Amino acid sequence: MAVLAFGLLFVLDYYFDAEINIKTRDQVKRERMVNSGYLENEVLPPGGVEIPAVWGDLGKKMVEAGVIDAEKFEALYKKRGGLDAEQKAMLYGEGNGGIKMTPENANFLLNMLWALGLSNKNSVLEQGEMADEKYSGAGNFASTGGWTLTKGDSMDYYSKHNFIILTEEQQKLVESVSGGIFRPCCGNSVHFPDCNHGMAMLGLLELMASQGAGEQEMYDAALKVNSYWFPSTYLTLAKYFGARGAEWKKVSSKTVLGSLYSGARGYRQILQEIEPEKAKGGGGCGV
Repeated sequence: MAVLAFGLLFVLDYYFDAEINIKTRDQVKRERMVNSGYLENEVLPPGGVEIPAVWGDLGKKMVEAGVIDAEKFEALYKKRGGLDAEQKAMLYGEGNGGIKMTPENANFLLNMLWALGLSNKNSVLEQGEMADEKYSGAGNFASTGGWTLTKGDSMDYYSKHNFIILTEEQQKLVESVSGGIFRPCCGNSVHFPDCNHGMAMLGLLELMASQGAGEQEMYDAALKVNSYWFPSTYLTLAKYFGARGAEWKKVSSKTVLGSLYSGARGYRQILQEIEPEKAKGGGGCGV
């Protein structure tokens, strides 16, 4: 009987120790996933991220059309250290390949994509929320009136150029995905691109759709891009998910980009539950 009791005690001790070890491992994992260094590497890789889209000669076309006044554009970036060779190629060249976003070029790409989203002809701009009569015209938003790097008035270029032509199926995809991507600065979806970030994302979605990207690719790319444009926001969201045992790379990009997390109101709710992370970079809703 004593031997049986001892054996039972041994088994119970074994499982108790195993449970402690499991809990310890889980705790260590969660602590790692909310560590600032870990978060930065996961959310904002210092080496940048590849965006599955080819730029080609879009910059040159926009310069030639006047959507981008090259003199104004270069003057702006001269104050910020000047354009490097790769950026000049995107602005003036013809044979550009894929797009790589880094902490250093995130603002440059924001402005290039802003110009594209503003000027490319699309029904999202002509029939969506931007065209709602209650706003007294599409020219009264930060995404339109705020684009000052054109030749003449920015509205002279609004949805006027066929830089990217979409099939009916591709257009439906852009409309669907744009409605599911929110941004914390304004709280609206990309389908209502009333600020530069929304207009730039619209341009990127059009470009990706035209080159055969699917819904998941578009959401994944949008999360990477939004993370560089709003670094503190997405570091905080990664910390929030990590504290709940979810690794950032395994969290659905579509979920994160929805209004509950990326919308202004939803993100404010998150901030009531977790201490925000702080990061350099990002920017406001102007050039």
